[in-house]
Amino acid sequence: MKFGKYGVFTFTDQLDGAQLAELCGRVEELGYSTLWYPEAFNYETFGVGSYLLAKSRKLVVASGIANIYARDPAASVMGHNTLNALYDGRFVLGLGVSHAPLVSDVRGHEYQRPLATMRRYLDDMDRAWEALGGAPAVKQVVLAALGPNMSKLSAERTLGAFPYNITPAQVPLSREAMGGKGAVICEQKVCLCEDPQRARAAARAALAPYLPLPNYFKNWFRLGFDESDLADGGSDRLMDAMVLWGSVADIKAGLAAYFDGGADQVVIQPIRADGEPGPDWAALEALAS
Repeated sequence: MKFGKYGVFTFTDQLDGAQLAELCGRVEELGYSTLWYPEAFNYETFGVGSYLLAKSRKLVVASGIANIYARDPAASVMGHNTLNALYDGRFVLGLGVSHAPLVSDVRGHEYQRPLATMRRYLDDMDRAWEALGGAPAVKQVVLAALGPNMSKLSAERTLGAFPYNITPAQVPLSREAMGGKGAVICEQKVCLCEDPQRARAAARAALAPYLPLPNYFKNWFRLGFDESDLADGGSDRLMDAMVLWGSVADIKAGLAAYFDGGADQVVIQPIRADGEPGPDWAALEALAS
């Protein structure tokens, strides 16, 4: 699979059926290649993935990211096979180890060592593929990967890495760890707003759930931030890096930095300055051109 230059990420849990259908139609009409969606607190990943595929024609639909603690490896294999068989190979299964609070508190599982757990999960998926009739020529799987070890695993065993909550400085780190193999697919939040106060308020609201999570803040430290950037809802410099804001030209320049570093796809998450759910269509329309 070749990932197109730009994809779109948005939270689907707060959107009803009509809004999800509109999302697919408009993203496809604007020319974006891939629609990425999370598995958070409402919709189950294969269920909503099937709906999004049914409401689009050529759009690649990708889970970003399905929680491996939510289903056994054979179920992931069967979900991957089902959606690709029924929808012309347009589904990408993004897998991740999630976070300890979501795994232990919400799902009641024991959160185990991320790298070893993911490696074992991929091994079990391979065994399931063989038991269920053989693996496809291309396993359309990517991994949520931030650190070097998970990034290396993503290149060895899948189509590549999907790092989230990052800056362009992530790209060379991922590339080095991946040894030149696999795709680097980079998520970037944007806010089409030239008022610093409003834009940073929107950024802090969007980043608030992530600030306490070690998987993210440890990676921010690798990218040049420090403990002081986590205080008081996040520093201005962290907010400005995590959410590109300003004019269309400002945002395009920030996105271009990912490609300058060798990213394969940039996935735009357009947050609204008013804090309301759903994507900012004005941003998606402006950036599509």
